[in-house]
Amino acid sequence: MLVRIVKMSFHKKHIEDFLSIFEEKKTSIKASKGCNLLELYQDKTNPEIFFTYSYWAKEQDLENYRNSELFKTVWAKTKILFNDKPIAWSVDKKVSLQ
Repeated sequence: MLVRIVKMSFHKKHIEDFLSIFEEKKTSIKASKGCNLLELYQDKTNPEIFFTYSYWAKEQDLENYRNSELFKTVWAKTKILFNDKPIAWSVDKKVSLQ
């Protein structure tokens, strides 16, 4: 399983705009082929920093999503709200205890 982690930082005045976009599109993103989980986190000490975690069945599913019209639309609306360059990691999940 591939886990995609994206760190994003927004101008304080744009946080509500980002949350609105995420709320509107989260179900469609989660419905993308191979997306098994989608989570959004906000930093406790710096409310301008957010992280998304998405779990993908395979790398090709993530690539298909990243090349989709849905991603292009969401990213176009989101990237103009940033106050810093986003950082993304693709990692393999090794252990999970619940």
